[in-house]
Parts: sequence; C-alpha cells; structure tokens
Amino acid sequence: MADHAAELIQGAAALGIELSPEQTRQLLAYLELLHKWNKAYNLTAVRDPDEMVSRHLLDSLSILPYVQGERWLDVGSGGGMPGIILAIMRPDARFTVLDSNGKKTRFLTQVRLELGLANLTVVQNRVEAYQAEQPFHGIVSRAFSSLADFTHLTRHLSDTDTRWLAMKGQYPEEELAALPVDFQVTDSAQLAVPGCQGSRHLLILQRQVQADNG
Repeated sequence: MADHAAELIQGAAALGIELSPEQTRQLLAYLELLHKWNKAYNLTAVRDPDEMVSRHLLDSLSILPYVQGERWLDVGSGGGMPGIILAIMRPDARFTVLDSNGKKTRFLTQVRLELGLANLTVVQNRVEAYQAEQPFHGIVSRAFSSLADFTHLTRHLSDTDTRWLAMKGQYPEEELAALPVDFQVTDSAQLAVPGCQGSRHLLILQRQVQADNG
C-alpha cells in the first residue's frame, strides 16, 4: 500500500494537485474496496491494483480543475469513476453517482458508508427515468456512451448553465458530428495522466440558447 500511496501522491502532484493526508487515506481506502469487491462483482476490467492507481484514481483526478459548481451528476458511474474520487476531493460540493446496475450501486453505497462521504448520493436508476429536484451544475461521464446519447439522455437534468464533461480516449470526431444541434463544445483538453499510455481527452459541452426569430 505504501507504493500505491507514493504513486498516487506523485501522480497527483504531476497533475498540479496536492492531496491532504485525509484525501490520500480515502482514495487508497476506496482503491482497496474496489479491488476487494471487484473479485465478486466485476466492477472494472482493470484487476491489478498497481494499474488502478493510474487508470482509475489519477485518470479521475485529471479532470478536477474543470469541476466547478456545487451539484454534480456522474452518469453510468459503475465502480465510482470519477464520481467517488471527485466527492473525496470536493467535500464542499454535492455529487450524485447514478447506475442502473444494482451490484454496482450496492458497492457505491458501501463506499459512501465506509468513507463517510456525506456529500455523496447513490441512485440506482436508468438515467432517462431519473428525476432530480433541481438542475445539475455539471454532468460527467467516463466512457458511458456516445456524446449524442450522453447529452440526449441527460438533457432533462440540465439548464442552460449546465456543463457536460465527457471523458474520452481518442478525440471523438465522428461522435461530435452526431451531437444535437443545440450543443456545442466550449472547451477540450488532452489529458496527460501519469502512468497511462493511451490517449485521454476531456470534452466540455454546453447547451446553446436558441434565438427566438418570432
């Protein structure tokens, strides 16, 4: 575990993020739970804890500078990436992690309890059926679906100030061509994730208010 702690702290520093001792403890405790539950629940294809530090923790931490606002939704959260990691890093904000798979939401609930994440809400539902009390400031997904599906299925959970953060591998040119007409990319970044060999991109989208021609 000491090796994982060193890799996590150094990797976060390379991303410009300084972890407090408590954040480091919670992130490593989450990693341990993920590895333990993964044996039975198949939460992630990455089974080696040595790989999980870079491919799950640091990959999720890489988008932290773009997470602004108080209410966030992680769609298709699965094993909790990036929602759990963001909730640990932003105790001042509220995060909802949503997944339709009962095994995965049971795991997420256990993480919330064991790590004492009072700012985390776990929801088992299909995103198109989920209703929120108020629009989210941000909606994030990590390999949940195509950009067109991601924006279409979550449109009812947004307002014109909502920002969508889509974590992707290669820059998704074809998916962008299929975006709904009222969505546009307001920013994009190529993410350099320590320990990750593959290409990583973040796309930030927002709904455009249509001008009233009448």
